[in-house]
Amino acid sequence: MSTIFAVSSGAPPAAIAIMRLSGPGAFAAVLDLAGSLPQPRAAALRALRDPATGDLLDRALVLLFPGPASATGEDLAELHLHGGRAVVRAVEESLAAIPGLCAAEPGEFTRRALANGRIDLSEAEGLGDLLMAETEAQRRVAIRSAEGAVRREVEGWTTRALGISAQVEALLDHGDEDDVAAGPDPLPGIRAAAAKLADEIAIVAGRPPVERLRDGLRVVLAGPPNAGKSTLLNALTGRDAAIVSDIAGTTRDRIEAPVVRGGVAYLLTDTAGLNAAPGDAIEEIGIARTRDALEAADIILWLGDDPPPPHPATIWLHARADEPGRAAARDAALPISAATGAGIDALWHRLAELSQALLPPPDMVALNARQRELSLSAAAALRAIGTEPDLLLVAEHLRTALRAFDAITGRAGVEAMLDALFGRFCIGK
Repeated sequence: MSTIFAVSSGAPPAAIAIMRLSGPGAFAAVLDLAGSLPQPRAAALRALRDPATGDLLDRALVLLFPGPASATGEDLAELHLHGGRAVVRAVEESLAAIPGLCAAEPGEFTRRALANGRIDLSEAEGLGDLLMAETEAQRRVAIRSAEGAVRREVEGWTTRALGISAQVEALLDHGDEDDVAAGPDPLPGIRAAAAKLADEIAIVAGRPPVERLRDGLRVVLAGPPNAGKSTLLNALTGRDAAIVSDIAGTTRDRIEAPVVRGGVAYLLTDTAGLNAAPGDAIEEIGIARTRDALEAADIILWLGDDPPPPHPATIWLHARADEPGRAAARDAALPISAATGAGIDALWHRLAELSQALLPPPDMVALNARQRELSLSAAAALRAIGTEPDLLLVAEHLRTALRAFDAITGRAGVEAMLDALFGRFCIGK
């Protein structure tokens, strides 16, 4: 395996740039540059010189972390350089000239940590989310996954499934022996244990998904033409994100604007007005896209005077409440004026209340879409045991559940998604 190197502390210029090297040739490469090596895990100042010319590159702190007790499970070295672009570029060029060394690909350090058993796949996914976190809520949930919360939950499920499987295998191997045959039927207990585990898995899988934190709650502004949707979008975002006009049908397509409020990410979507008689084919397409947005919405802000379409999280707004003749609002509607700002704070308060039930709780394990699908697959296999009389098929259902658990933590069947996962990482990770 080649030895890789990359800056892991962010793009220069900076006060310090940390150059990481990982692989079998890491220490030898540092020796070529520094002339001598410090003791493992003890920082030491060294003059770094180009091995080919002897020119001084920088004076840097050098640290060595012998594998397998390192972040990647391999020999790992860090060069704490001065963070100027020229210094970093000169060191990179000297390292690239050493045989066996190459620049790291995005996420390659973390990928090696996964391959060498230093972390599992759920921790790598949590680290990826942590690197992308922009809000406090995202950070808190991501760091729990990166620190092994999902792994520990799945390991508990695996231990219990293995215990049930051991009982089934014992019955298959020794069920015809007299003392086993004469005892009480163990199958009801096996079914009950499998059903209980399936129920507990379903509770975790049924919690709000991590994607809502990462991508933002999808808040769709909808209603008839000229209801004030675009004006409200601009008021909520604090900028002119949408064109505002008195001409009906100005908004023909969805306009999306991300907003962070109170530590929660929202993706606000302005939509074409719902018109029973579209004026042209383009407006008709816009209305179809509005309906698609409503189906995918986490929260709907309804600006129509007629009751909103059915949806579990809808805020009915009495829009343009400042205009003459619109002072009286329906009892169910929240009066609001995007022009004067009246009701905007109350709307954000209602959104924050709804978001609490739609976002994963920060003190509990939250799964992403891949983990949730595998968990539900395992739960379905365990539930199938309840109606299965054949012990061989019971054992197979348990193996199906165990394979799903292994896929969550990366022990099996994950090669197809690794490139996509690590492609989100920065080079130094």
